[in-house]
Amino acid sequence: MNKAKVTFFVFVFVSILDIIGVILEIPILIYIFKPFIILSLLFLYVFSLPKRLKWYVIALEFSFFGDVLLMFSGELFFMAGLISFLMAHLLFIKIVLGRIKEFNLPKVIFSVIPFLIVFSLLIFNLKDSLHEMLWPVVIYGLIISIFGAVSLIDFLNTKSKKSLLMLSGAIIFMISDSMLAIDKFHFEAHLFKVLIMCTYVLAQYLIFRSMIQKNALH
Repeated sequence: MNKAKVTFFVFVFVSILDIIGVILEIPILIYIFKPFIILSLLFLYVFSLPKRLKWYVIALEFSFFGDVLLMFSGELFFMAGLISFLMAHLLFIKIVLGRIKEFNLPKVIFSVIPFLIVFSLLIFNLKDSLHEMLWPVVIYGLIISIFGAVSLIDFLNTKSKKSLLMLSGAIIFMISDSMLAIDKFHFEAHLFKVLIMCTYVLAQYLIFRSMIQKNALH
């Protein structure tokens, strides 16, 4: 069994144990295994390609720090985690923009509208409970919406498996973060916490799969 297969097994193993920790509300499982989700995905990426894109490696590093910071309670840790994931999404956007060869105005408009609608509806419903977190959440929401929009532009241009995987990852990431915002600021529910973790792991894996597709490096 090669290193990539072993690391994939580790990724699946730690992800399942972390999700079990969330489902059964066992903090020790979460604290032990959550940091290893992105760490194992990073090593899986390194073992999967002879040449790696440094921006994706850095994006995974920011995601790792975001995961660790969000495990702790308090507004300071939440803000630091938010900034870490904001940086990761900015790098995801940079990666996708590097794949786009041309921008067609109708495609750009078509791609922006659905993400703008979802973003606007979410902020409209959360604005009264966000208080001092309104602008940080607005900025973060705009960035992840841009990630989704540029991924859709790339998919409309290429119709490739690589672009479909990235688009799927962006959409599921947006769903995950939307549930996180609802759970934290509007309506807390245990089911949300489970779904947040499941969708987060899936989103990160889909983005990874896009990165290892042929011609993924630019």
